[in-house]
Amino acid sequence: MLQYLLDEHIANSYRTQLIRKAPSLMVRKIGDPDAPPKGTLDPDVLIWCERYNFILVTNNRKSMPKHLADHLAQGQHIPGIFVIDLSAGIGRNLDELIIIAAASLPDEYQDRIEYLPIT
Repeated sequence: MLQYLLDEHIANSYRTQLIRKAPSLMVRKIGDPDAPPKGTLDPDVLIWCERYNFILVTNNRKSMPKHLADHLAQGQHIPGIFVIDLSAGIGRNLDELIIIAAASLPDEYQDRIEYLPIT
């Protein structure tokens, strides 16, 4: 199953609800003791995600594509980035994240950005 690292700008309720609805799903949030500290720069977050095999869940549509391009240009990889649309509502975003985690192959989103909701 996929693992998610939630950006620090994603509400804590996302983690709480993901764990409640999908207890087997590994979810970390920036600022957790076993995750990058709050204020970590995006390029360093991508390195952490690559090292620990977590897909980044963010709402950063503006600069994340550039950070990913730079990361890949340096010969690095990432399990994936999901950019959520907060205006779609937490329920819809949670459902998509849970379905994707359960139905995806481990490397299906490698080196890609997906904009959610997909449906």
